[in-house]
Amino acid sequence: MSGTMKAMVLTGHGDFDKLAWREDWPKPSPGAGEVLIRVGACGLNNTDINTRTAWYSKAVSEGITEAAGSGGFEKADAADATWSGSPLSFPRIQGADTVGRIEAVGDGVDPGRMGERVIVDPWLLGTGDWLDPKNAPYYGSECDGGFAEYTVIRASNAHRIESDLSDAELATFPCALTTAENLVMKADPQPGETVVIAGASGGVGTTAVQLCRIRGARVIGIASAAKTELLRKLGCDAVIDRATPCLEAAIRDVAGGSVEAALDVVGGSMFMPLVNALRQGGRYASCGAISGPTVEFDLRQLIYKDLRLSGATITPPGTMARLVKLIERGLVRPQLAATFRLRDLHDAQRAFLAKKHVGNIVVEP
Repeated sequence: MSGTMKAMVLTGHGDFDKLAWREDWPKPSPGAGEVLIRVGACGLNNTDINTRTAWYSKAVSEGITEAAGSGGFEKADAADATWSGSPLSFPRIQGADTVGRIEAVGDGVDPGRMGERVIVDPWLLGTGDWLDPKNAPYYGSECDGGFAEYTVIRASNAHRIESDLSDAELATFPCALTTAENLVMKADPQPGETVVIAGASGGVGTTAVQLCRIRGARVIGIASAAKTELLRKLGCDAVIDRATPCLEAAIRDVAGGSVEAALDVVGGSMFMPLVNALRQGGRYASCGAISGPTVEFDLRQLIYKDLRLSGATITPPGTMARLVKLIERGLVRPQLAATFRLRDLHDAQRAFLAKKHVGNIVVEP
């Protein structure tokens, strides 16, 4: 198979100028065990921006408090500028949240899958220790992704989906849903417990709200005041303005005391109030630090309150296959904030970084 396609190509770590629009990029061919997908839509997530700006590099993140994607790449060390700590090869097509139809299959793949509508699982886990980052490449990071007209992926990571949702709506799910499910599993909210979610209005946050409600938990969201009504409609029992001066006191006031669990995609100054608001034996889980990776931490809170603190990045095998069923049954709803043309990815990322939206932003070829 030969030919060219349109694609947004990342040429190195840096500002928006490192994302180059090409209309003559080589169209990929599926190898053994792979499928070629004609991309219908691809969602944005923080990993796209963090990787472009080399935000993951310790040389960038040490001591900084600004939000992800706000700069610092001039200090980056390319040797540790990705989530896994391994260098990235360029050029690279990013985009993990891909939905489309299978147009061709490689050797060993059932030809009957041609034309199948699919949603990708971005975690390309290998056999053996799936928690080893070297054994857990991420689609759109360690290999080319969906910011293009066509993409190839391992056939087992292209999940057939039967849904009336549009491609753009489905493209809000892959990264956000797998990440939110992993985050929720780490904090393990039980029926009747109260969980507070920092960054409740983002893609992961809005999905985590729904997953916690499915588990029977009471949900308190933290977000800007302008997003209160939308989050209440989504399922939050209460919403706290993120600008509240004493956040810990606000959480305790709304919850009627301490809370059992806290989910955090924000970090920065949000971290300690969440930890302080936890009850004895409470659980905290984080999958992001968009407001800054460096925090102050009173270790006594961990020790004398018997807390459990967890990170959530690599999702367990089989997660996406299970979550597709939730999508098909309508148990989780897409939160599509806006769509852009792929060639306008710069504008899409600027809108993403402005954080004025609720849910996910998606690009379409």
